[in-house]
Amino acid sequence: MTACQMKRETRPPTRPDAESPEHEPDDEALEREVNRILASIGSAVRTERRRRALTLSQVAEMTGLDTSTVHYVESGRAARLETQVRIARALRLRFEVDVADPRKRDRGPARLEDPVHAAMGEAQAAHFRSLGLRVGLDEPYQHYQFAGRADVVAGSVERRALLHIENRTRFPNLQEAFGSFNAKKEYLGADLARRAGVVSWLSETHVMAVAWSAEALHAVRIHRASFDSLCPDSGESFGRWWSGERPSAGRRSVLVIFDPTEGRRSDRMGWVGLAESDGVRPRYRDYADALERLRAAGRV
Repeated sequence: MTACQMKRETRPPTRPDAESPEHEPDDEALEREVNRILASIGSAVRTERRRRALTLSQVAEMTGLDTSTVHYVESGRAARLETQVRIARALRLRFEVDVADPRKRDRGPARLEDPVHAAMGEAQAAHFRSLGLRVGLDEPYQHYQFAGRADVVAGSVERRALLHIENRTRFPNLQEAFGSFNAKKEYLGADLARRAGVVSWLSETHVMAVAWSAEALHAVRIHRASFDSLCPDSGESFGRWWSGERPSAGRRSVLVIFDPTEGRRSDRMGWVGLAESDGVRPRYRDYADALERLRAAGRV
């Protein structure tokens, strides 16, 4: 018997009206589930098309489909599986179907231990807690097929203000780093707002905090145009959060160079913005040097 075959029921079949309520088909639930899957596919297609700066007509030409068909899929409407796969392949997306038991929570692959990354998050969390803000570490979020964890989130429900920090100790893969940050900018705020019981955030600040090492600074400097596009706002937005002031209204994307060991001198800043990073000297040679210093200071 193959895996696709079903075992024949040996018990006498029961009449439809004798079925237990929990086994009765729920048309509304079925429709919601189908619509969720279709919306997930449409969202992924639309996001990738826009990221590649392609028009609907261009994707239609690439796939040999009508423009209306591409728009139909992006809108989350039903379409043939072959059509959906064809569009996904044209955008270099891999179409996957996963049938999972909802009672079993998938925790995903284990994350590699990163002591410097953890020390950055610990320093940030301790600081913002001292300001009376609510702080979360490794906060999960999900939006259809997009799911992940935010390194540090802090904020105030009363002020409807959210701060999200993504810490980066190195950049082995810039595309992966940018994609992760952009996904969180797009979807994290809405998910956390829903869970906090607020309609939306009046202030939403997303920060990429880069370790203050020569290794990480070099990556930022040689790809400066890319980082400027990813995080176009000034460090002042993060500075208001750091000093305990009321954060600026609207959505901001900021990059800062961050040192989890600020030292004892009052003039030794723990961070600088992207605009000021050109004139600063690295405080660590590389990841190994940062780890050694943190161990010497008893921080890891």
